[in-house]
Amino acid sequence: MTLPMSDPTAWATAMNNLGMAPLGIAGQPILPDFDPALGMMTGIPPITPMMPGLGIVPPPIPPDMPVVKEIIHCKSCTLFPPNPNLPPPATRERPPGCKTVFVGGLPENGTEQIIVEVFEQCGEIIAIRKSKKNFCHIRFAEEYMVDKALYLSGYRIRLGSSTDKKDTGRLHVDFAQARDDLYEWECKQRMLAREERHRRRMEEERLRPPSPPTVVHYSDHECSVVAEKLKDDSKFSEAVQTLLTWIERGEVNRRSANNFYSMIQSANSHVRRLVNEKAAHEKDMEEAKEKFKQALSGILIQFEQIVAVYHSASKQKAWDHFTKAQRKNISVWCKQAEEIRNIHNDELMGIRREEEMEMSDDEIEETTETKETEESALVSQAEALKEENDSLRWQLDAYRNEVELLKQEQGKALREDDPNKEQQLKLLQQALQGMQQHLLKVQEEYKRKEAELEKIKDDKLQVEKMLENLKEKENCASRMCASSQDSDYPLEKTLNSSPIKSEREALLVGIISTFLHVHPFGASIEYICSYLHRLDNKICTSDVECLMSRLQHTFKQEMTGVGASLEKRWKFCGFEGLKLT
Repeated sequence: MTLPMSDPTAWATAMNNLGMAPLGIAGQPILPDFDPALGMMTGIPPITPMMPGLGIVPPPIPPDMPVVKEIIHCKSCTLFPPNPNLPPPATRERPPGCKTVFVGGLPENGTEQIIVEVFEQCGEIIAIRKSKKNFCHIRFAEEYMVDKALYLSGYRIRLGSSTDKKDTGRLHVDFAQARDDLYEWECKQRMLAREERHRRRMEEERLRPPSPPTVVHYSDHECSVVAEKLKDDSKFSEAVQTLLTWIERGEVNRRSANNFYSMIQSANSHVRRLVNEKAAHEKDMEEAKEKFKQALSGILIQFEQIVAVYHSASKQKAWDHFTKAQRKNISVWCKQAEEIRNIHNDELMGIRREEEMEMSDDEIEETTETKETEESALVSQAEALKEENDSLRWQLDAYRNEVELLKQEQGKALREDDPNKEQQLKLLQQALQGMQQHLLKVQEEYKRKEAELEKIKDDKLQVEKMLENLKEKENCASRMCASSQDSDYPLEKTLNSSPIKSEREALLVGIISTFLHVHPFGASIEYICSYLHRLDNKICTSDVECLMSRLQHTFKQEMTGVGASLEKRWKFCGFEGLKLT
């Protein structure tokens, strides 16, 4: 039952019964002398309506903005908004995929038709489960419809124009947990996970690098093809990959070992080429650096000239003839040119500093290298000659293998009836002659290298003898100097004749005395040195034993044990030695 808007008195009476200010649809007051004390719900301020229609729910409102609700009219009932000063109604935590709401506070006389009439404006209703205790559960088609239904929480509902308690109630709308909603949400999540996995798989397949080309299986024919490719610089990488795959597959055996060795040798022959290419690229880089430095220095000279022009124009002789705007432009140009010149100058100085640092590093390395090379030059030459000899031997073995392969091919060619047999024989003979000549050259070079190695060994022996002679001469000279010093300074000789020659030895004597005083039964020299090694790893056992043997009044050595357990032990006898001395 609805009230016509043409009857303002009836409308004002209905509003007055609820304790609200009588307002029109546009929000204007119908009764200007309204007294809120006459109504049932006093203290409620005037409400400005927001929804002109019945089926419109406003969009989500920011939390910091106050919500203003209006009266909602239905065919069989009327919904009155709650007091805006009251706090918002409490709700439980929203379950995942929630499409069902709990509606409490329904009128006792409310029917399922009235519930549908109120909540169908929020969206399509799939099911309603009504209870006899004035509440129900409503399941919507979509999740966003639940938010619209929660907007009606707190509204007072009145059936028709009746004021009976059985025809009124306060709606409480909250989230409800339903198995159907959870099942649909899980199905949706699984579908999204499948789509995500499919998308990732497609992305990985798109970003995956292409598969490498297939490698042919090993055979004599393919081996000859790969051997020819290894000799070609443009096809070397492909052939090396094939060779690597064959070796990893385990194709090497006694029958194919010679073929694989020749291919490995061909791959080794490219090392020198790669080193030369690297050296050429380094040379090009150095030339480019030099060109860049020269160009930068030329640019810097031109900047210096431009700055000089600006400075000469800034002098009073020429400056007075320029206008104010021209002077300003010249000063700005001068500052810009000086900044750019300083940047270029810093860059050039940085390049020169780097070169100086590289030069200093090279000099340091050269000084250290010269010291090392003076000591190990002969050894490195001998090792280099050994490596060359080994490489020559390997080359000889490779040539022998190739000769054997050529002989086998020649035997096969003799068995077959070829029209070009004579030409092939001539070519094979020429190849064999060339191989033999090369073998002779290699043998001669091998003999020459061996002779050089022997010569270097003799030189090394002579140098070692010279070093020994020089050491003996130095020892003799030091002895002579010591004898002369002893003859000149007898007092010093008497002072230096003491068994303790340095402060380090004095410290050692003190530490050993303390250690042996704690061990009254004595200790072996190994035990004493193991204790001293904890203090200093550079202490030598022979030096310690020599020092203790010199101090006969401080330390004494005794033999302890019987038979196989016989052992030499040192004991501290300083207190007895003090009485003797």
